[in-house]
Amino acid sequence: MSPTSQQDNGQQNAAHPPNDASNTAPDSPSLTFRFGAWGAAIPLIFFVVWAITTSVMGLSSEIGLVMGALFGLTLGLFFCASRWEDYANGLFDGLTQPIGVVAIVAWFYAGMFAQVLQVGGLVEGLVWLGGISDMTGGWFVGLTFLLAAVFSTAVGTGYGTTVAFCTLMYPAGIAVGGDPTLLFAAILSGAIFGDNLAPVSDTTIVSATTQGADVPGVVKSRFKYSIAAALPALALFVIFGGSEQGGITDPAAVQSMQEAADPAGLIMLAPFALVLILALRGQHLLTSLTWGILLAIPVMLIAGTGSLPQIIAFDAEADGVMTGALVRGVEGYVNMGILILLIVGAAHLMTLGGTMEHVTRLLMRWIKQSMRRAEVAIWGIVALLNSAITINTAAEIAAAPFVRALGTRYRIHRYRRANMLDAVTSALGYIFPWGAPVLLGWSTIQSMQGTYDWLPSVSPTAVFPFVFQGWFLVAIMLLAAVTSWGLTFEDEDGNELKERPVS
Repeated sequence: MSPTSQQDNGQQNAAHPPNDASNTAPDSPSLTFRFGAWGAAIPLIFFVVWAITTSVMGLSSEIGLVMGALFGLTLGLFFCASRWEDYANGLFDGLTQPIGVVAIVAWFYAGMFAQVLQVGGLVEGLVWLGGISDMTGGWFVGLTFLLAAVFSTAVGTGYGTTVAFCTLMYPAGIAVGGDPTLLFAAILSGAIFGDNLAPVSDTTIVSATTQGADVPGVVKSRFKYSIAAALPALALFVIFGGSEQGGITDPAAVQSMQEAADPAGLIMLAPFALVLILALRGQHLLTSLTWGILLAIPVMLIAGTGSLPQIIAFDAEADGVMTGALVRGVEGYVNMGILILLIVGAAHLMTLGGTMEHVTRLLMRWIKQSMRRAEVAIWGIVALLNSAITINTAAEIAAAPFVRALGTRYRIHRYRRANMLDAVTSALGYIFPWGAPVLLGWSTIQSMQGTYDWLPSVSPTAVFPFVFQGWFLVAIMLLAAVTSWGLTFEDEDGNELKERPVS
């Protein structure tokens, strides 16, 4: 999201695009590296290898990825043929670019909002809504996908959705005859839907900001892709979501589900509806989220679904003294914020070292004047980086400069670039077994076995073929690149055009 409010469908952004890793500051010195332009990529390459290795070994964590980025940046010093002082100044120029700072602040607000909704009992309300439908087997799995999609779209966090629904909907679904693997896949698929579409999602924010686009316009333009993937995904979950046990249920599990459900939590639909309306009407993201938080707290208190100490409280015995939903919302993004800044810095070093220019030039030789090849190249770069980097937002940050450079050269509209960037990263981050949300969901299910000893577990390697929303979304974006479905262009003022303008 750009630092200012968007009221003109991207015209302001077009006039004043935010700086990102693809733009070198005028006073930034150029850097030379051993091995030429590829030497400048050493910090990011090291980070990618580190991310893959730790993920495969089951050692992946946010702080571990932060250390990998720091190790990579330190290694880059020894490949820098320029003065180390110039390397450090170039890194600091990258760290201070608006893209990272704006995204981090937005994440803090989005995290606080999501936590307040959870404290207010929204998940329990959605579970109650599913319980009264009396659905079993595949129908319940399909319902889980829909509810997870609604929840993730509302709060903008796929990770939070994965935890909440693996905690509540997974045991309930097993109890009413849902297939464990398809049920887990439905939760991940619903998280993908919201992570890709929600105006308050970090991936939505980053994809729009890095391409100089406004969030409301981006959300409107990508709706057709999300729905095109969701409809067949829903059908497959309903058809194949029932277990071999059919409608056999566990009475104790059903009772536990009913005890956790509370229709009063549905009152929290009002705050997230307000956020969605304000964001889609062009209000700045921070404005929308602030009003959402300010409405959510009194609604929760009046409805009696939560208490003020659950929002914010002081506890001298707690590690951080302050506790509550607002604190957890910020804490959840601190390490991620640091990681994003380091990756933005590493990407900027690649710009200063000529890597971006070199890669772009190589791609141009292959693409020539083919718009189809240009979009396929964008799709491939995003998919490659995301398959290596386990956190989708981090992968998005790493790929964004390439997407912007190619898209700008071929006059591809910023909405289209943002959609290609976000759809692929949102999808693949929830598919690969080493992906952070997949491991998070798996560990949550494991922990729930302490409460429900009858609860089966699903390994990350077993679930990834069935994350239908993710696979369909990746395939649809590739199809869009090959067929030019939904492709639009822009003129020098950022106006959307059906035909490519003459250079």
